[in-house]
Amino acid sequence: MKQLTATGPSIDEAVQSALEQLQTSKDQVTIDIIDEGKKGFLGFGSKPAIVKVSIKKNPLQDAETFIYEVAEQMGAPVQVHSEVRQRDIFLNLEGEHIAVLIGKRGQTLNSLQYLVQLVVNRGSDVFYTVMLDAEGYRSRRKETLENLAGRLADKAVRTNRDVRLEPMPSYERKIIHNALQQHEQVKTSSDGSDPRRHVVIHPR
Repeated sequence: MKQLTATGPSIDEAVQSALEQLQTSKDQVTIDIIDEGKKGFLGFGSKPAIVKVSIKKNPLQDAETFIYEVAEQMGAPVQVHSEVRQRDIFLNLEGEHIAVLIGKRGQTLNSLQYLVQLVVNRGSDVFYTVMLDAEGYRSRRKETLENLAGRLADKAVRTNRDVRLEPMPSYERKIIHNALQQHEQVKTSSDGSDPRRHVVIHPR
């Protein structure tokens, strides 16, 4: 339950009733007063106060809850270590069966990250960027991609032909572009449309 309408002899009592039903505290909700009510005279003409109380959206809590539920359903329960920096949410997963959540070349992790970002930004006025990692997989993947970029750049120079990489998400393509940005003998571009968009290494 995310919101409800409650009544009471006064606004404070109506709000307290709503908080008890929602099992939350005042700092976690927004309160809309629908009717301030009326005390009446000697019990006559009294009118109850009516308030609508809504639980504030907590993007980090939404992200963690979603991950816990999905991981449990996949048979790979996890612990989530999280950090928020302004509008960036960083989540690192740890668990005995973490490989299930990473998937082949991080495909499952990338899909999960995309879904978490949808959940976090659903119905929100502020856009949050989510970065999901699993026991340091992202840094290992970055190192692998940088090494791959170097090898394929050498191949492009040696054969004097374009080298096309496999389709990658945008942040992985950016790693390739950055790794070869200062390379004097090749240049890079992206080609195709998502989800088949890929990096091309061109000999100069």
